[in-house]
Amino acid sequence: MKIYRVGGAIRDELLGLPVKDQDYVVVGATPEEMVQLGYRPVGKDFPVFLHPETQEQYALARTERKIAQGYKGFEVYAAPGVTLQEDLARRDLTINAIAKDSAGTIIDPFGGIADLQAGVLRHIGPAFVEDPVRILRVARFAARFGFQVAPETFELMQEIVHAGETEALVAERVWQELANGLMEQHPSRMFHVLRECGALARILPEVHALFGVPQPAHAHPEIDTGVHTMLVIDYAASQHYPMEVRFAGLVHDLGKGTTPPEEWPRHIGHEARSVKLVADLCERIRVPRECRDLALLVARFHGTVHRALELRPATIADMLQATDAYRKPARFTAFLQACASDFHGRSGFAEHPYPQTEHLSRALQAANSVDGGAIARQIERAHADDADLPLRIKHQVHAERVNRIKSFLGSSSIPH
Repeated sequence: MKIYRVGGAIRDELLGLPVKDQDYVVVGATPEEMVQLGYRPVGKDFPVFLHPETQEQYALARTERKIAQGYKGFEVYAAPGVTLQEDLARRDLTINAIAKDSAGTIIDPFGGIADLQAGVLRHIGPAFVEDPVRILRVARFAARFGFQVAPETFELMQEIVHAGETEALVAERVWQELANGLMEQHPSRMFHVLRECGALARILPEVHALFGVPQPAHAHPEIDTGVHTMLVIDYAASQHYPMEVRFAGLVHDLGKGTTPPEEWPRHIGHEARSVKLVADLCERIRVPRECRDLALLVARFHGTVHRALELRPATIADMLQATDAYRKPARFTAFLQACASDFHGRSGFAEHPYPQTEHLSRALQAANSVDGGAIARQIERAHADDADLPLRIKHQVHAERVNRIKSFLGSSSIPH
């Protein structure tokens, strides 16, 4: 029995990057032998075991054969006779098919080290086309490392799309790869690769539709809505904003993709159209509720936030209520981060001031100084028999919040 470290751990080690997870391949062993040595079986589709002390994953060397459409349509064969090279050959890219033995010797049968040095994402063999998830993975690695996709690999990605394999992708797996890609240093590279190979139109047609749609040049020097969207998510990444913020930035302007061309470059009412499109997209690819809810708020209110310095106190109070800022201040912070990313995600605007963030944060602070409980008790004493008591309390609390915001605006040093 021989054990090798494989895959991403070796790749990142060679690139001088932090190694997060260690994966191992075991050659020459049976499942029974692994159990006898104390390893705990966890694999459902193929033999994977957890080390009895480190809990790291050890997989028996295996081969795969395509038997049905989709990324789950594989028949797995694992036996002591499967070699390390046969196991590495089933992987997606050369840079992920490098191994190291216990003595520290590198095994690189497919030229992965040369591709790391050249900054190239290259498939290993023709079996690459059998798994549509590999399109998403290649695009994600492009965003992570800034590598170029080898021309022959790009052709296979297009072949996968044209064969309709992307239709067999499981929604949860699509979301997982997209979420991971959004968390890379330059997430726009993922979407550019997906667009160029034709996959974006199949997987996220709403985002694909934004490219080529013009916006007013005075507000958007980059003009193209798709280009703007890419600038937004890259800005959010540069600020290390959480994934929820980056996803909201990706989908905040979907409604502009449905504006009739005769109305270009204006996009009146795009916020309302965006809300419906965001909801449908989130349902289709199973976006987690927290991401969905923030994205819906940003799609609906980002234009209002941009006008924050011009808004009346009552309008600000209404927006704070509609965004549930009083009960969920952390989400409101993320909401403002996404709106700021929208503002800065324009050509030449990355360093421009955006006082709206502080303006609305301080307005919320002022509104939160209202003691709703004290108001409720006072009204209950004065109107104990009022059938509309809850509504009376709600209106009074809102009125007091408006007054506090008005006082804040009168004393604010923030330009407005």
